[in-house]
Parts: sequence; C-alpha cells; structure tokens
Amino acid sequence: MFRNYVWGKQTALQLGAENHRSIDWIRRQLDKAEPKGFHLFPQPVVAIVDVIFFGREYGVLVFRSYDLKQNLYWTEVKSETAAIYQEAKQILEELGFTFDAVVIDGRPGVRAVFKGIPIQICQFHQIKTVNKYLTRRPKLQAAIELRTIALALTEVNEEYFTILLNQWHEKWKEFLKERTVNPETDKWFYTHKRIRSAYRSLKTNLPYLFTYQKYPHLNIPNTTNSLDGSFSYLRTLLNIHRGLKQERRWKLIQEILAK
Repeated sequence: MFRNYVWGKQTALQLGAENHRSIDWIRRQLDKAEPKGFHLFPQPVVAIVDVIFFGREYGVLVFRSYDLKQNLYWTEVKSETAAIYQEAKQILEELGFTFDAVVIDGRPGVRAVFKGIPIQICQFHQIKTVNKYLTRRPKLQAAIELRTIALALTEVNEEYFTILLNQWHEKWKEFLKERTVNPETDKWFYTHKRIRSAYRSLKTNLPYLFTYQKYPHLNIPNTTNSLDGSFSYLRTLLNIHRGLKQERRWKLIQEILAK
C-alpha cells in the first residue's frame, strides 16, 4: 500500500476506495510502513551535494554519487550551512566512503568543508548567479557583454574563459569604479554594484569552474544536473500528496531518495 501511495501516485482517498477502508485507517497503515532501505559497499565516489528546500525552514541535504547514480545520504535541515555539509561528510567517511571529487552549487563556506578534494562549482548555478545580478535582458553594454561571457562557460576551457573575463575587466574597469553620492547623507556607493557583484562572483569562483577539465580520469560532471533531476522527480511525487504532516512527508522523501 505504501509503495502504491508513493510510486503508484495514489492518494489516501483512492487507496481507501480500493481497499474499502476509511481514509484515517489508510493513513494509520501508511504511518506504520518503513521506507525502503539500501546498502552500498564503501568506495571512492565523485559526489554531488546540495540542499532542496520545501518552504523557508525545511530542507533536505543530499549527497549523491555521480558514478553510481545513487543517493548516498540525506538528512533534514532548517538552513543551509557549512556545518551540515561537514557533518554529512564525516558520517560518510566513517562508513568508509572517500571522495575523489565533489560538485557543489558554490554557496560560500561550503568549499572549506571539502578542502584538499577537487571541487567543481556547478556551471549552471554560476550562470544563474550572474542572471540574478544582471537579469536575462540587461540594458547596459557592460552587463550584456559580461552575461555573454558567462553563458560561454560550458563551451570553453579555463584559459580562454580567463582571457575573456580579463579583457572585459580591462575594458570596463573605469566604468566599474563610477560612484554615486547620496545628497542627503553625503555617502557614496558604487553606481554599478550589481555588475560588480556578477563579475566578483565569476572571478572568485573561477578556480573551481573548470575542475572537471583538470581531472578527466575522474569523470567529474560540470553541473549538479544529476542531483537536480532527482530533486525535480522528488517534487513531482510529493506534489501529489500536498498538505502532509512533516513526519509522513519525511517518510515519503526517504523512500524516493533511496530508489
């Protein structure tokens, strides 16, 4: 019944009609069910790690093996901090797993957790960050050119991308220094601070945007798409059962992520 509820996409109402039982009875049986478990032999992995949120203060951290196409570890979280990544990494290492490389979304502080391990920042998330600052249709020429460079991330190598970024900065460096003075407070701020932020993000993350090209033998993905696809599937199945209490929702999440 629990499997039909999760994978058969049947609601409690449908299961009740099928089994000639009340919805309350069905829900009690579902609450007794145990999510499917799985076992993997500890081994070196290329891990993709990220958090999916369902609301402002409830999320799930997932470590996924890119090689095995299997989620290795997941836990409920209230916020995305370096500490939760550190704890999960330690648990997996205590189980015997080692990390050949990791792919992350670029959140500040998380890189330090994986110090000494090849780190790839998701190029898709990097482009999303640039779009957040510049929008998808920037009007200023400097922003248009910078976004064009960012969109080339997946098509070029680190050397060429670095040249493009440096050339852009050399061309627009005086423009980036422009300041605006607040006449009421007499304090100044950078006029084009969003463009500056987009450039700073690219420049800061540059050493981690092409790691997959430096270690071809490890077969590191350049995005977190494998995990993002798992998240998308998770949302699709959970949306069928909206309004679940947290305990029952967590049981469904565990069943889905263990598949």
